[in-house]
Amino acid sequence: MAEDFIPSTDFRSQLTATAGDAFAAEGFDPVAGRVQPSDRPDLADFQCNGALAVAKAAKANPREVATRIQSRLSDDARLQSLEIAGPGFLNFKLNDATLSARVNVLAADERLGAPKVAARRKVIIDFGGPNVAKEMHIGHLRTAVIGESLKRIMRFLGDEVVGDAHFGDWGLQMGQLIVGVSEELPELPYFDEALSGPYPAESPVTLADLGRIYPKTSKRIKDKDIEFLNAARKATRELQQGRPGYRALWQHFVVVSREALKRDYALLGVEFDLWNGESDADPYVEPMIADLEAKGLLVDDQGARVVHVARPGETQKKKLDDGSIVEVADPPPLLVVSSEGSAMYGTTDVATVLQRKTEQQPDLSLYVVDKRQANHFEQVFRTAYLAGYAVEGQLEHAANGTVNGPDGTPFKTRDGGTLKLHELVSEAVEKAVARLHEQNLGENLSEAEFNETAHKVAVAALKFAELSNHRLTNYIFDLDRFMTFEGKTGPYLLYQAVRMKSILRKAGEQGLVPGAIVVGEQAEREVVLLLDGFDGALRETYVKRAPNILADHVYRLAQAFSKFYAACPVLIGDDEAVKISRLGLVQVVLKQLELGLDLMGLSAPDQM
Repeated sequence: MAEDFIPSTDFRSQLTATAGDAFAAEGFDPVAGRVQPSDRPDLADFQCNGALAVAKAAKANPREVATRIQSRLSDDARLQSLEIAGPGFLNFKLNDATLSARVNVLAADERLGAPKVAARRKVIIDFGGPNVAKEMHIGHLRTAVIGESLKRIMRFLGDEVVGDAHFGDWGLQMGQLIVGVSEELPELPYFDEALSGPYPAESPVTLADLGRIYPKTSKRIKDKDIEFLNAARKATRELQQGRPGYRALWQHFVVVSREALKRDYALLGVEFDLWNGESDADPYVEPMIADLEAKGLLVDDQGARVVHVARPGETQKKKLDDGSIVEVADPPPLLVVSSEGSAMYGTTDVATVLQRKTEQQPDLSLYVVDKRQANHFEQVFRTAYLAGYAVEGQLEHAANGTVNGPDGTPFKTRDGGTLKLHELVSEAVEKAVARLHEQNLGENLSEAEFNETAHKVAVAALKFAELSNHRLTNYIFDLDRFMTFEGKTGPYLLYQAVRMKSILRKAGEQGLVPGAIVVGEQAEREVVLLLDGFDGALRETYVKRAPNILADHVYRLAQAFSKFYAACPVLIGDDEAVKISRLGLVQVVLKQLELGLDLMGLSAPDQM
């Protein structure tokens, strides 16, 4: 389904339609009338470069073409000027009356100029991927923050959106945990094959226990402890076949882990509509394998069962151990069933596609997952398409890069460990408290209000640092830089929002109420043009799955407000009409800023 939007009334759309008509009237393709924000805002508000393209095709002089277009638009009442620059650029400058009319429309619009999709789609966003027995760490920050923002944006623009944690609760790691617990606590009833229940309602292990057992058992597998590996495989197989004691113990693993994960996600304001685990797709695995077999997609490969997903001609050269070079499929086949008869990780992912199709019928499944999984998802998606579990384009990997340390590799603590997510948030809150004290902020707040403000500042610092980078970009984690109240940071945005709230509060104390906005100063013009650009920023964010575009818009809006506030006194002076107008502008900027913050998962305090 195409990602179309209800037609916009923003300036770019208006001027593009007008310029397109002018080009068409001159015998050119109306597409040449595309207008964009000016590269030189000191000279113009918008520009059109279409004359150069059509002139080249028509073997005409681009300035002459531009002059013909200019003559057709010279009487447009919205324009202060329309000038030709360079080889044939058309520079549009809107008049103050047009800007005033537009900003008052935005002020009255509860959506503040935000677009809406033309057709509502059902979208599942798979953006969690936490695992049983493992506390989340800094590496989980990106998928959580990006996924939450995309969920909010797509939902606000009109889609029906379901956020799914896709909990890692199945597979060999469950077997190794069962064996690990049995070695430490063999007396537990879960390991008595003669017993079928009932079992204790309370978990015999804590998350801390699981966090200790899991890495220990993983190391034994990595160290090729064959006896332990075989025991873990046997436990996994018996768990999946329904052994009562193992199922009961596994359920404890899931509940203990999920409760801790929910607490960690809540620290960041991240919520899921579904906490489906990989285990929820397990009932679909065997029927799916049979279906792949029936469709002739499953083939033997040295005792294993695979699906070939490479298309004709998709190969790469591979060097063998003997030094010879051979052509192999690229991407390689998806391993569905191992030579030992076990379903694989990718098998569960394809089964999840089938499960979602059967139970929820999504128009789009969006996977917000590390880019290092790109090849895996390509195999999974192609298998699902070949099997008819999804239509081409319904499965999409919105990949993300890594959070790195100063050395450019994935972030580690000083002792080489991985920083836990709740430790990261606690450290950020401590840093926020220190920054607030350094800036003499929050001095009039109660202890509870101050602590809430510090948490909001900390979360804003972490999340905006993430969202201000393109999701594919690897970025350096630097909490000191993220926590400043200057520059492109979350705390800066919150500070500007609080300033606006303070202005409006003081105005109310003086009996002043925001009113109709009359644009007259350059700083006001710049603010209005940015407010008008909200539509385009959100459209591009949506289409590209790139919250950094929204983050950039919100930051530039905050900057423009700061410049306006310095150049245009709001509460000072004798002209009450000017005060009321500027208060109106402050109010609409605050509303759009707070909406943008909310779509990124940030929240500004009332005072600071």
